[in-house]
Amino acid sequence: MTEILALDLGTCTGWALRRPDGITLSGTVSFKPGRYEGGGMRFLRFSQWLDSLDKPGTVYFEEVRRHRGVDAAHCYGGLMATLTAWCEARKIPYQGVPVGEIKRHATGKGNADKAAMIAAARGKGFQPADDNEADAIAILLLKLEGN
Repeated sequence: MTEILALDLGTCTGWALRRPDGITLSGTVSFKPGRYEGGGMRFLRFSQWLDSLDKPGTVYFEEVRRHRGVDAAHCYGGLMATLTAWCEARKIPYQGVPVGEIKRHATGKGNADKAAMIAAARGKGFQPADDNEADAIAILLLKLEGN
């Protein structure tokens, strides 16, 4: 089995990683810009964070089609562009997974709220710190179960 990385992209990015030995790791990492940082620093730090990981065999990410605000849309678009370029440069296959598909698989409901996603991850034995980590875990489990 190759390493699989699942990401819920955002200022606070959730991640879940299935290692080849079957161990799953997960967490969140913040890419909130610092007070004195330029607008591109979050994307540079994201790229550096990706570089710090062992090279995954495949990357899956939450494919968002609608955002609540312009800032969220810009952040997501920049992170997605950074991720896909990073994967392309390393010849790592990647795929977006629609939000509704992730939520439906985890909870049975395509419009599940944050609390339901956290509860679903806990029901599978995980202890996510927040909904970002829970979403990444849900993506990973969806793909590991062959969907």
